Amino acid sequence: MTTTDAPSQPAPAARPPGAPIGVMYVGLALTAVAAIAPLVDAVTVDTIAGHVRAAYPDWGPGPVGRDRTAITAYLAVTGGLGVLLWLLVIRAVAAGRRWARAAATSAWAAGVTVALVDLGMGGERYEVIVPVGYGVLTLLPCAAGGVAVVRLWRRRDVHAHDGPATR
Repeated sequence: MTTTDAPSQPAPAARPPGAPIGVMYVGLALTAVAAIAPLVDAVTVDTIAGHVRAAYPDWGPGPVGRDRTAITAYLAVTGGLGVLLWLLVIRAVAAGRRWARAAATSAWAAGVTVALVDLGMGGERYEVIVPVGYGVLTLLPCAAGGVAVVRLWRRRDVHAHDGPATR
């Protein structure tokens, strides 16, 4: 059998131009860092405990530890949920699901909301409950999410398996 007689294999589908998968993986990585960073902080330099002590200098180690644990757990859990949302949306976009745009937009809006809460919510003696550095860290994946959402809505072929979609 010559090479011209070999059965033809279908070419793998090329990723359409403007596909936001790459920037979505950047957002996923940034979200994973934001989820892991407070856990690493808690076992190393413990800046979150310092943040609690600065707000409540009269507290002993027990209350400081409980507040630090609550803030750390909140950041880790919201970051973990963000990772799950990124994975869901990346899979939906890669598969060309009809609901991918809406899911990406909703996930981005949820991420922005959480980041803004992290940056702005105070309480009692806290100027902000979440240390500002962690608030900024939770906002970084939102930039990637915003780019991904814009690219998704600009693409005409989100439903490649159904044919070109109109805007």
